[in-house]
Amino acid sequence: MKRTVTRDVFRLAQVFSISRGSRTEAKVLTVALEKDGVTGRGECVPYARYDETLESVTAEIEGLPESFTRADLYDLLPAGAARNAVDCALWDLEAKTAGKPAWQLAGLPAAPGPEITAYTISLLSADEMKAEAAKNAHRPLLKIKLGTPDDMPRLEAVRAGAPKSKIIVDANEGWSAEVYADLAPHLVRLGVALVEQPLPAGDDAALIGIDRPVPVCADESCHDRADLPNLIGKYDVVNIKLDKTGGLTEALALRDAAVAEGFGIMVGCMVGSSLAMAPAVLVAQGAQIVDLDGPLLLAEDRAMPLKYDEKGVYPPEPALWG
Repeated sequence: MKRTVTRDVFRLAQVFSISRGSRTEAKVLTVALEKDGVTGRGECVPYARYDETLESVTAEIEGLPESFTRADLYDLLPAGAARNAVDCALWDLEAKTAGKPAWQLAGLPAAPGPEITAYTISLLSADEMKAEAAKNAHRPLLKIKLGTPDDMPRLEAVRAGAPKSKIIVDANEGWSAEVYADLAPHLVRLGVALVEQPLPAGDDAALIGIDRPVPVCADESCHDRADLPNLIGKYDVVNIKLDKTGGLTEALALRDAAVAEGFGIMVGCMVGSSLAMAPAVLVAQGAQIVDLDGPLLLAEDRAMPLKYDEKGVYPPEPALWG
């Protein structure tokens, strides 16, 4: 099996900011696996929060043996960006080799359809966030980046700019349990439907036993199935991202295990191209919250991008993936 790893850079439509910093480009790795004249592709986004770099993830992928299966990957690579790109490339390769769509190989009960996705408003001044919200007020679901001492003016501004949109909030580990408790009544008043990772992943035990009038979602605290036992009593929802789970294989397994434990499901993404989002659309079928807006934040995308319209994000065409 021939293996190729390339670095691709996609310009963002505008600066994207969260509490940890800003960026103007999406830097990704594309893995291509070729066997018997058929090529499968996958994409990952190395993430500094998890001590990943383009160089370290490339080294992990290039260090794999010449031949392996998806099942082998669990022993060869940890959950993370490297395993994600390779796992998704194998799914694509298997689908194209078999002449069957990936959703059938994954055992989904029906062909995937479009899912309404959040659109993210990055961390800006209150006035700028209000303007962005107004520009996107036609969207049914907005996600806003917070996690600073000045979050309330920003939240109020977004609600004023988009009075009819459903809102979810991503604090990116920037709050404490006390801040969440203080803000909760205002979150309810402003119609916030969910708060994503309010506390640092290492300090989230403070969520146990506190009143959560707005559901709390685990992001940095939830990577794969091994994390689920530690989330019980702290979180109401888990955010499944393929760059955390290490690919579609574990993402599907995590979804089923999380549902069995009573968690709600959110399916999210890093800022990447349509190739990164494509397999996640399978996981997103029927999820309570879908946040696969990476391509909407780009100024440029893959040659066969995912389709987005008022019905949401559509499953990929085989020319892109699966």
